[in-house]
Amino acid sequence: MPESRTTEYTKHTENIHCEASAPTFCIGSVPVYGDAILAPMAGFSDLPFRAICREMGSAMSYSACITDVAVVHGGERTSQISDFLEAERPVALQLLGCREHELLAAAEKLMEQGPDIIDINMGCPARRVVSGGRGSALLSELSLAGRLIRRLVDRLPVPVTAKIRLGWDAQSRNYLDVARLLEDSGVALIAVHGRTRAQQYSGQADWSAIAEVKQAVSVPVLANGDVRTVEDIDRIITVTGCEGAMIGRGAIGNPWLFARRSVADVLWPERLALIRRHALWMVHYYGERLGVVLFRKHVVKYVQGLPSAAQVRPALLACESVGDLFATLEAWTPEL
Repeated sequence: MPESRTTEYTKHTENIHCEASAPTFCIGSVPVYGDAILAPMAGFSDLPFRAICREMGSAMSYSACITDVAVVHGGERTSQISDFLEAERPVALQLLGCREHELLAAAEKLMEQGPDIIDINMGCPARRVVSGGRGSALLSELSLAGRLIRRLVDRLPVPVTAKIRLGWDAQSRNYLDVARLLEDSGVALIAVHGRTRAQQYSGQADWSAIAEVKQAVSVPVLANGDVRTVEDIDRIITVTGCEGAMIGRGAIGNPWLFARRSVADVLWPERLALIRRHALWMVHYYGERLGVVLFRKHVVKYVQGLPSAAQVRPALLACESVGDLFATLEAWTPEL
């Protein structure tokens, strides 16, 4: 990462939690301190949000997924997706790919940034991703998936991990075959979202299936799906036996979850202070126009659940400048 960015953002990460002497678990030789981890989410898991979650207690950082083609041929926007702070370590950069040569070339290019881990996305359900054979499409191509992982494991100097779903649909829940194949191919950790590709994000995550994966392999497993409260973190770890919980949508607007704090206990002044800080960081990082546009989906989550939040939501989504955003928030005080 450019030195200027490192210097600029270090001040925002000085309070990241102190690490204990003994790690909670290890990904290969990489120690991880803590059992709650922000999930890689396209459009959300950028540097500002990840760093805030790390400060709150997220045990490591995953970049949002990046296609192999974008890494090799992309521009500044792709570089921002894979950008990270030293204070975020350990850091996993997540790749989407389905061809050995292209995926390896992209992974080797990402290694120039010095990540601790390369993660392969085998769970993304988006149509534009699976139509190209990437993401959860690999759950139906096990021999190919095995070759991809083995090639990376053999060539990269860092641990290779994978994130999967339970299968393509209810008729092809092949998660145990996938998990065993990945372990045999050399992955150092498997993260499991407890839904099939066909489910997208509907229905209930099957934690019992994640527990089966944990029992079937010897590498660490992270449990993902339907973790929205502090109690859910402990419950999913207990139910599945996994080393940690990977938290996605439940953390949007609620990074306090990683500090094991209920968002209901976060008073409005504290919530507003973090909103302002997050917004300013986004503006500085992306520029005002794009930063505000990208932040709007965060801010509506920050106010979600507060009295009269539904009334202020349209105004927040219409903001085009940070001044408009702050003026809207200052004019609206939730009746607590």
